[in-house]
Amino acid sequence: MNGKFYDKVARKFGSYSRSITTLDEYLTQDPERVFKEMLIKIGGKNKNALDIGCADGHFTLKVSKYFKNITAIDISKEMLKVACKNQETTGNHEVTFLKQSVFRNNLQSESFDVIYNRRGPTNYPSFYSLLKTGGYYLEIGIGENDCRKIKEIFGRGQGFKKWGRSTLQRDIKELKKIGFRIVMSEDYFYNEYYPSYNELDVFLQGVPIFEDFDSSKDKKFLQQYQIKFQDKKGIKLPRHRIVILAKKV
Repeated sequence: MNGKFYDKVARKFGSYSRSITTLDEYLTQDPERVFKEMLIKIGGKNKNALDIGCADGHFTLKVSKYFKNITAIDISKEMLKVACKNQETTGNHEVTFLKQSVFRNNLQSESFDVIYNRRGPTNYPSFYSLLKTGGYYLEIGIGENDCRKIKEIFGRGQGFKKWGRSTLQRDIKELKKIGFRIVMSEDYFYNEYYPSYNELDVFLQGVPIFEDFDSSKDKKFLQQYQIKFQDKKGIKLPRHRIVILAKKV
């Protein structure tokens, strides 16, 4: 994915995270909470970390206190502008924001104790090279069944018709092939309920489920989805996440 989509989101909303309140129901655990708790566990005030795809920097500025320092990279110039503004507001100097790609960068090999990735791009050979021996790679990614029902109605979308292939097993295989040891891996399924049509519409404008989402052109599809998945809790959107913790040995 190129940075143009996120540049557009940053210009339109002023950040990546928008204040849309949803009712979330987890079949097991909240994957975001699992990810954050695991990141804190493998962190340490003597450790250097690398954030892959930092976006507006909100998450990394919050967790920076658990590390010696964090280098946060992204390819979206506009998101990085927002991240730097957020940094100025917080007065946090433990994070360095850089416009870098995971596929082409000038980061030093074996210079990080921890690399973490929140739904960002993956380049496992690069991550292996950048980690010190004994270092950890932590990922929360998008599962193959994420938002499947709405994609079926729209007839397109991120990972469209790839729901028969396990993202978790694919990633585990790739990580092992490079030389990582898998410490933990899990699929997580949960449901988000949006209070109204308008709030679901705004949400879709700011995420890459449909990079070409258009509120006017896609109105008929979104209305169809609302009719089918509206209940007393709101408009149901089934989500799928994967979490993997791997160690460089």
